[in-house]
Amino acid sequence: MSFELTILGSNSALPTSNRYPTAQVLEVPGFCFLIDCGEGTQIQLRRNKISFSKIRHVFISHLHGDHYYGLIGLISTMNLMGVKSDLHIYAHSELKTLIQPQLDFIRGDMTVKPIFHPLNFKKPQLIFESKKVEVLSFPVKHSIPTCGFLFREKQKPANIRKDMIKAYNIPIAAIKDIKAGADFTTAEGQVIANVDLTIPASKPTSYAFCTDTAFYPANASILNGVDLLYHETTFLEELKELARKTLHSTTKEAGEMATLSGAGKLLIGHFSARFKDISRFVEETREVFPNTEAAIEGRKYTI
Repeated sequence: MSFELTILGSNSALPTSNRYPTAQVLEVPGFCFLIDCGEGTQIQLRRNKISFSKIRHVFISHLHGDHYYGLIGLISTMNLMGVKSDLHIYAHSELKTLIQPQLDFIRGDMTVKPIFHPLNFKKPQLIFESKKVEVLSFPVKHSIPTCGFLFREKQKPANIRKDMIKAYNIPIAAIKDIKAGADFTTAEGQVIANVDLTIPASKPTSYAFCTDTAFYPANASILNGVDLLYHETTFLEELKELARKTLHSTTKEAGEMATLSGAGKLLIGHFSARFKDISRFVEETREVFPNTEAAIEGRKYTI
């Protein structure tokens, strides 16, 4: 299974003329997930030709404005378009309190029905699950309660070897258990090990979103082996003291986190507006983790 990530916003709190606050769309078979919803998100959805009506799940990492100020505008536009659906919003429980007065002010009947799901900021939590995909939230280290999100394909069962079915006359009724890990016992009492009967399924696809956070190596075990890790790099290494003070990360800290996590690839973003040239962010991060790219508005990344 492949995922496709589209960057809508890559900047930190202050937008620039060409970088928007944080927002991303992750498309997996059957779902279109919106991750954070900074100001300007709906404009970026239009520019990238992503249908509003496809969005059914929104994940808000925390309640700093650059991560959710675009949400009420998005809901309002979806309502004006006549989108008729539930909109599941995974966020801090206070988000509903913050935007409910604005929802109440929308005139006429709401065609979009927001459904709020509170996050757990003390431990990892499975917050969404379908037959093929699951989403895990996990706490990160920031100045207010904040969660990262891990999107992953469910592990597929092993593939049974057709030559083994024929060789041992394996009945159809036994195949399901063998694919789930069981051994097989022949009519003569011979036990055939599962490892000899099956071919392991391909590694599940995964994507992790980590913003805003200080360097927090405790999460490396949660992110272990992730295919693509998005990690904030608000500051270059020269401002590491400011990063510590504000509980953000530097380039090299993001690279170290990718290394500790055994990530396949690192995508960096949440750039401070004080830096016009983000090439330095990539250069510094690659000193620690070579397979690094910058999150760029409008760019798509296939996982």
